[in-house]
Amino acid sequence: MSHDKTDLAAPAVVDRATFQAQVEALRVREKAHTREGDAIAAARRRLPMVKVDGATPLIRENGPVALSDAFEGRRMLIAYYYMWFDGHPAPEQCEGCTFFTTQVRELSHLHSRDVTYATFCQGSYDESVRYRDFMGWRTPWYSVPKASLETLLDGRRPGIMYLICYLRQGSNVFETYWTTRRGVEAMDNSYRLLDLTVYGRQEDFEDSPAGWPQYWGETNHPFRRDGRPISQWRRLEAGHSDDLGTGGR
Repeated sequence: MSHDKTDLAAPAVVDRATFQAQVEALRVREKAHTREGDAIAAARRRLPMVKVDGATPLIRENGPVALSDAFEGRRMLIAYYYMWFDGHPAPEQCEGCTFFTTQVRELSHLHSRDVTYATFCQGSYDESVRYRDFMGWRTPWYSVPKASLETLLDGRRPGIMYLICYLRQGSNVFETYWTTRRGVEAMDNSYRLLDLTVYGRQEDFEDSPAGWPQYWGETNHPFRRDGRPISQWRRLEAGHSDDLGTGGR
């Protein structure tokens, strides 16, 4: 996409007073949306919970650990279930999971609320942790063996992205909430910022005026450029190897 185009469609040009009046009208809807989001969060906090086996095995650097260990001594755990393709090189790994995980950086604010964040990779530890290191991520990283994945997902389809929240009470572990697909946008800030701009996300599903750029349809991909997830390029340019031990570069 060219960054110097001047012939793109654009909003009407008006005086400051007209512009401000329409911003203030939209702000009423934005505030109502915020209040509804607060109400939904309040309802989420009142959901019941279901017990899960805190001894469910996960794999980390030094071998098997229990689900309860992933809390790192905190009361709550947010686990992102990362899609993974064993045996595939880095360019073929999940671009959506790469996009969302790249944006989870500073965990101290979660920790201050007694919450641990961790990635639960749905694939082998050795391959996936090499990918984590290639991408420069520093969040806790676990592999979930197939039997453990079946236990923790409990009827939900493996191989797609999930955010699942847990509560630990003593030796007991409970699942308190889960979401998938666009619910995973809770991890994101890029889309939230793009939504504020005049052209938005520039994706074909958006309700935009005629002539607005919507590049990421059938011929483009919102998370990929030139054959690999977009955020891999900056790591390659910085000299980091994407060799996962699978025959990739």
